[in-house]
Amino acid sequence: MPNPPLNEDLDLAHQLADAADAITLDRFQALDLVIETKADMTPVSDADTAAERAIRDLLAFHRPDDIVLGEEFGAESTSQDRRWIIDPIDGTKSFISGNPVWATLIALVIGDEVVLSVVSAPAMQQRWWASREAGAFTRNNLGQQRLSVSTIPDLVDASLSFSPRSQWAQRQEQFTNLCSRVKTTTADGDFHLYMLVSQGKADIACEPQLSLWDIAALIPIVEEAGGTISGFNGEPGLAAGCAVASNGLLHAATLAFFSPTAP
Repeated sequence: MPNPPLNEDLDLAHQLADAADAITLDRFQALDLVIETKADMTPVSDADTAAERAIRDLLAFHRPDDIVLGEEFGAESTSQDRRWIIDPIDGTKSFISGNPVWATLIALVIGDEVVLSVVSAPAMQQRWWASREAGAFTRNNLGQQRLSVSTIPDLVDASLSFSPRSQWAQRQEQFTNLCSRVKTTTADGDFHLYMLVSQGKADIACEPQLSLWDIAALIPIVEEAGGTISGFNGEPGLAAGCAVASNGLLHAATLAFFSPTAP
C-alpha cells in the first residue's frame, strides 16, 4: 500500500497534537495529578501516559501499519519504514511544578529521515511545526509566521541557550570555554531551547544527553528554519544522544569546542 502524501501526515500530526493538548491542559496544575517515579528516576504523571495513549489510539486507527515509539510505552507495530516518535510531555518536571514550558513532541521518521514534526506547547499558547521542503512555522495568539534562524556569523556576538538541568560533568571544561566565548548565555528548558534557535531568538542551543523522543521532533523544525542540528561530533542528530543546534553559520565553530582535540 503506498504511503499517504506528506501533507496528510502533517495534518494528522496536528490532530494528534490537538488530542494531546486537550488532555495535558486539563491535567496541568490539577490538584489530583498522579505522579510516579520511573526506573530511571525521572517523574511521569497520569497526563503523560494518558496523552501518549490518546496519540497511539489515533495512530492505530489512521496509520495501523506504522511503528509508534513513545517515551512511556516503547515501540509496537510491524512497519520498519515509517515510525512515529512521541514524547507526550517534554518537560514533565516543569509540568508538575506548574511551569508552562512543556510540550508534546510528535515526529514522523521515514527510513532514516525525520520528515515532519509538530511541537505543541498549549500552556504557552504556541505550536511549532515543519515538513521537508515546505518550511517551518509557528502559531501563537498573535497569528502564524514562518520561522527563520538568525544571521549572526561570529561566536563573540552570539547567544547560547542551554538547560540548567543538563549534566555537563563529562564536558564541563568544553562547555565553560564555549560559554566564555559567546556574547550572552540564557538558561531555558528542554524543547524550548531549539525553538528559540528556529525563531532566531537564540543563535546556539546545546545539551549533552538526549533520548530519541527528545530530539526527533526538533530536527526538521530547526533545519527547515535554515539552521543546523547535529551531535557534538557532527553526526546526524537522530542517533547522537546529544545535540548542538545553531543558525548554521556558527555550527563549525561551536562543534570545535567539543572536539576531542579542543584545548
